[in-house]
Amino acid sequence: MRACHQVRGKTRFLRTAYISHSDCLAHETGTGHPENARRLTAIQDRLVSAHLFDFLRHLDAPQATDQQLLRVHSADYLTRLQDLLPERGLANLDPDTKLSAQSLQAARRAAGAVVMAVDRILGGELQNAFCAVRPPGHHAERARGMGFCLCNNVAVGAAQAMEVHGLSRVAIIDFDVHQGNGTEQIFMDDRRVLFCSTFQHPFYPYTPLLDITDRMVSVPLAATAKSTAFRAAVTEHWLPALVRFKPEMLFVSAGFDAHEDDDMSGVSLTDADFQWVTEQLMRVADASASGRIVSVLEGGYELHSLARCVERHIRLLMGLH
Repeated sequence: MRACHQVRGKTRFLRTAYISHSDCLAHETGTGHPENARRLTAIQDRLVSAHLFDFLRHLDAPQATDQQLLRVHSADYLTRLQDLLPERGLANLDPDTKLSAQSLQAARRAAGAVVMAVDRILGGELQNAFCAVRPPGHHAERARGMGFCLCNNVAVGAAQAMEVHGLSRVAIIDFDVHQGNGTEQIFMDDRRVLFCSTFQHPFYPYTPLLDITDRMVSVPLAATAKSTAFRAAVTEHWLPALVRFKPEMLFVSAGFDAHEDDDMSGVSLTDADFQWVTEQLMRVADASASGRIVSVLEGGYELHSLARCVERHIRLLMGLH
């Protein structure tokens, strides 16, 4: 189906990709686990009912290669993941993080989706992309997975942008309600990366707070935080840092579990807040990165609010209002 939309004085023709793979549904986490395959089906169903699904460029995610994963993860960690995979049933990476026989394949697809998005956007084929993938990734450190996360999908994609495409200024923005400790750890000493985040504190993963610097702008939110506190963190901390940094590409760790309907946290954001922050990030991308954005699903466990907020997020990426 062909689609053409007029936005902000210019025409976009299937320039937003929706990248996923059926393998991401095969990662099993057990009955009652909040991180389950229904998250992806709820998003797809919402996009179909909103008549957006056919107006996206649909791509099947490849598996990330060992070379791509090893830019951000240790070889020992990848070997450990492989060794822990059960032939049947479930195994524990940690008390919260389950592994099934297909989990590593799903994780490679999740990371591979972000690599594909980077390659297609920087190749001029796409403007932006949403990676509808699981397992999520932002808690995965260089040598440790945790918090439902196996491979750090955003980090793998950012490394692809820098090591293969030669970008020297990459921004990663994380609005998941949990601190993106893995992304923070992986890029702590990389001057090419600006990491901006908000998260409930104190809260899982209980990692130490770091001082705000010119490259690590992590802003804690109280459990009682609502729209005003979140928007102030973005306006007063993220946006000035992003303007100074002038990123050549933006990556979004798009977690929607800070929503008021999601009982995963105490922070109470609304659909409008996720729409607003997407608008702010698109302005930054338009100013310095030729509009290049790769958005990657992280958290969000109340299916109705997750699907609604992803719809708004993608609608804006497509240039619609």
